[in-house]
Amino acid sequence: MLMPFHLAIPVKNLEESRKFYSDLLQLEEGRSSDSWIDYNFYGHQLVIHLKPEYFDSLQNNLSNLVDGHGVPVPHFGMVLEWSDWENLAGKLDGYVDFKIKPYIRFQGQVGEQGTFFFLDPSGNALEFKAFKNLDTLFAK
Repeated sequence: MLMPFHLAIPVKNLEESRKFYSDLLQLEEGRSSDSWIDYNFYGHQLVIHLKPEYFDSLQNNLSNLVDGHGVPVPHFGMVLEWSDWENLAGKLDGYVDFKIKPYIRFQGQVGEQGTFFFLDPSGNALEFKAFKNLDTLFAK
């Protein structure tokens, strides 16, 4: 059995982020306080922590070139089933400003995958991807 991971990220505004994660992404909210909220992130624990001062010292627009696209660093996300990936991309279109629009990365190569990136209201980068052949997730 794969154990869930735990990821805690900073956010600038808790209520704005709550609307994003609860309403737009439709993640189930768990425990919360006036400074943090737990979410069920596809079976994993994602916690958003109110830390507006964190963003005062950050450099913006850090990225690495991958398959011709500037991939935001750092980022986090989820590997979805192909149809779930397509559905989420369609649902988010017009509601988020894609940093990298949905496309097929490494087309025709080992590790071919659908991917897209967008930012939460605090500027945290999220990636959602899917593999037609999940066996290539860690292939070289």
